[in-house]
Amino acid sequence: MRLPRLSYGQRLLVLAALPLMVAVSAIAVLVAIQAERTATREIAALETAMIDAKRRELRNYLQLARTSFITIYGNAAPDDDAAKLRVTQILSAMVYGQDGFFFVYDYDGRNLVAPRQTWLIGRDWSGAEDADGVPVTDRLIDLARQGSGYHSYEWRRPSTGQEATILTYVIGLQDWQWAIGTGVFLDDILAQAAVARAELQDRVREQFLWIGGITLAALMVVFASGLTITVRERRLADAKLKALTQRVLDTQEEERRRVARELHDGISQLLVGIRYKLELARRLTAKGDPKAEGAVDGAIGGLQEALGEVRRISHDLRPGVLDDLGLGPALRTLCETFETRTGIPVTFRTVVFRNRLDIEAKTALFRIAQEALTNVERHADASRVDVQIFGHRKGATLRITDDGRGPSRRGSGPGLGLRNMAERVEQLDGHLSIEPAPGGGTVIEATVPLTHLLAPGDGTEVAAAAE
Repeated sequence: MRLPRLSYGQRLLVLAALPLMVAVSAIAVLVAIQAERTATREIAALETAMIDAKRRELRNYLQLARTSFITIYGNAAPDDDAAKLRVTQILSAMVYGQDGFFFVYDYDGRNLVAPRQTWLIGRDWSGAEDADGVPVTDRLIDLARQGSGYHSYEWRRPSTGQEATILTYVIGLQDWQWAIGTGVFLDDILAQAAVARAELQDRVREQFLWIGGITLAALMVVFASGLTITVRERRLADAKLKALTQRVLDTQEEERRRVARELHDGISQLLVGIRYKLELARRLTAKGDPKAEGAVDGAIGGLQEALGEVRRISHDLRPGVLDDLGLGPALRTLCETFETRTGIPVTFRTVVFRNRLDIEAKTALFRIAQEALTNVERHADASRVDVQIFGHRKGATLRITDDGRGPSRRGSGPGLGLRNMAERVEQLDGHLSIEPAPGGGTVIEATVPLTHLLAPGDGTEVAAAAE
């Protein structure tokens, strides 16, 4: 499937919008990634700080509890059941907050104190695990045997009966082989982390909205600019098309007037003269006058002159030598004809091109030379003309120099001929310059680019070598 050809404005819009969208998308992704990383670090740091605070809080709670029974424990023997009972009663009474309590397990796994969950008391909880398979009792006892430690697991919250994450701190009474601990549920920490993550998502979403809004505004500006340029270019193109159409019509009318004038003033007069001579020859022949032969000879001479005039007009319209022999011979013939008609000496110089010009370039340069010589004949008041055609690294150049009046003295503005020359060169993506000559006069240079030079062997050479 062939894609539609884009206009200049559409190409400009695509070239401006695509990099903008790619850049904005990359910026948005980078902003999101960086915001996610930063927020993750901040949330992790917040959780760590809050958990550290909870750990210090648990240590303080357990220190207070230990202070309440340390005298009893210090004065009791390992098998003093009465002392143990008093300590369990003290710990059972020490509840705080909505869910705060102290628990006691012996090293065999039997629960001794659980004031908010009394159904645990007296039962062996060795090997108990939470819903995620994390050991509970055995791990607490191991930490107590080591002296103290923290442990986190899922546990039923007394106030709600729902499973929640709890952080516990446990110490060991080695003489009694008890594990005493307390815990705090981390719901508030998790809730604050969830709020922080939600705020992060809101900030990222807000940033995306801002970036999207800015991008949309930029795209609207680009679209408006492209639309303005497209409209402007279309108007300019329409104006140029109208002007070009008018110039084409003017050129056609001028060419028609010239051909009509030449036919009327040249061929028509010659044919009328031939007609009169033939009528005279007929009358003289009827009378048997020997002068009839001279009248016929005069008519034949008139016909030859008329044929020459037809050839000249045909050559002006489209010289056959341009198609048959190339640009060099055609320009030489043009210069010789101009010199014969006007009496102005013309020097023609050329070199053999290693490459040749295509037909469009040959025709354009020939017409430019025609226009330039016509301009010299009508306006320059020159005494000599130099015409040169040569090739170079940038292409091919036609240079026409005269010693007449400079370009600033030839008229108030550019005529139709100069406009035609400029348009012919512009169609070839070439360059036309009209400058004053160093010693007086005018230099006209028309250069066509290398794109109109074809490889050797594709046809005849551009020009023949100068004799």
